[in-house]
Amino acid sequence: MQLTNFKHKIKEMVKFHEVDILGVCNNAVYFNYFEDARLEYLKDLKKTYNLEAILQGDSFFIMAHNHCDYLIPATLDGKLEVLTKVKSIKNSSFEIEHIIINSITNDIIAKGGGVLVHINKITRKSIPLPKTFYNAVLDYENEVEIVKNP
Repeated sequence: MQLTNFKHKIKEMVKFHEVDILGVCNNAVYFNYFEDARLEYLKDLKKTYNLEAILQGDSFFIMAHNHCDYLIPATLDGKLEVLTKVKSIKNSSFEIEHIIINSITNDIIAKGGGVLVHINKITRKSIPLPKTFYNAVLDYENEVEIVKNP
């Protein structure tokens, strides 16, 4: 896994309410960091590529799958960077990857990701991703597997 393939990055800091009595970040908090990173990724993609149909109106994304591998504990006041990239795109879903790095030591402390499904808010059924989404991700990322073209 090449870190240079991750163009998108946000910063996080481990807060008091996110740790246990030993000062170790609770495992569930990593999914909050992933969510923050995903949302910023999509907002930045939407703004940069003028994607009007994403994150508004009747169209939105839901998580169908989430996973995390914990490598090194994050601790109270830890300064973190969450790297994000789209790994693959299908007809109505895409797979996203995350890496969390300790900003001080540069150690990878966690790896994870998930699958997001593009759905219609009213029908709650999956709908195809717009071609503009494919084009934006292909332009932004170094490598993306297209499982099914629009």
